[in-house]
Amino acid sequence: MTESIIESIIEALNGTMGREAIIFIISMIPILELRGALLVAGPLLGIPVTTALPICIIGNLIPVPFILLFITPFFNWLKKTKYLKPWVEKLEQRAMSRSDQIERYEFWGLVLFVGIPLPGTGAWTGSLIASMLGIKFKKAFPAVVIGIFMAAAIMCFISYVLLGGVHLLG
Repeated sequence: MTESIIESIIEALNGTMGREAIIFIISMIPILELRGALLVAGPLLGIPVTTALPICIIGNLIPVPFILLFITPFFNWLKKTKYLKPWVEKLEQRAMSRSDQIERYEFWGLVLFVGIPLPGTGAWTGSLIASMLGIKFKKAFPAVVIGIFMAAAIMCFISYVLLGGVHLLG
């Protein structure tokens, strides 16, 4: 399913914008994030790792402060509407069902949650859970940043070494 989403995004954007813009946008999309962007950058688009890595990291970082600071008040506002309340509550329940490790270990739990590229983890979900658990921005943001760098290292190895992304250095 994720593969078809990525292919659809590439097909829709290809020709209308550059390859670098495509991976930048993919890195900001929930679920796909930096992980999906690096998989597209190396094996599919042939973007050198030295170009792709900073673009994907910056793209993945951009939503994080907004999620950490504003998602809880935004969700509370959405829950006041009859039609969106069930959707928001379902999203919150889904996120909180993965919160054990973060709740127990806070900083390092959040680092590992964001940094280990498994389904349902990442900067978006980690930031959402941190916000819902009331973890302070000064603690959550650095943990998410370290996690993004950790995920970037793992995904670079997968995309550019294991899957044979075409251009390592340009």
